[in-house]
Amino acid sequence: MLSKKEKALITEVWDKLTPVAEDIGSEALLRMFTTFPGTKTYFSHLDISPRSPHLLSHGEKIVQAIAEGAKDISQLAVTLEPLQTLHAYTLRIVPTNFKLFSHCMLVTLACHMGDDFTPVLHAAMDKYLSAFAAVLSLKFR
Repeated sequence: MLSKKEKALITEVWDKLTPVAEDIGSEALLRMFTTFPGTKTYFSHLDISPRSPHLLSHGEKIVQAIAEGAKDISQLAVTLEPLQTLHAYTLRIVPTNFKLFSHCMLVTLACHMGDDFTPVLHAAMDKYLSAFAAVLSLKFR
């Protein structure tokens, strides 16, 4: 699925993005909530206004999980197993939302990275985020 070059590129990018994890994550979440309002239902108990503490905190957690998975993509299912269980059995998140979030993350990365978000990086990141979303959805089957 991902070449060695793509894996290295993804790891390098997420290493650079972790210092701004809460910014990128909260922006991607806000983009998802705005574009796909039905996804807000899982966050009705939280303040999801722009730059709210809840949005920043959850956004950072998501980006940290994505970055952690990028460290060893071949072990993604093992790395994400606790999140699979949480999202499937406790939170009962509709798996489609992971795909929607992945798309919003791509747009957010393009906005933040500008010219550094090359077509090659875009393609690699799309593959990785698709795999990430698919792995999170495994326990739903």
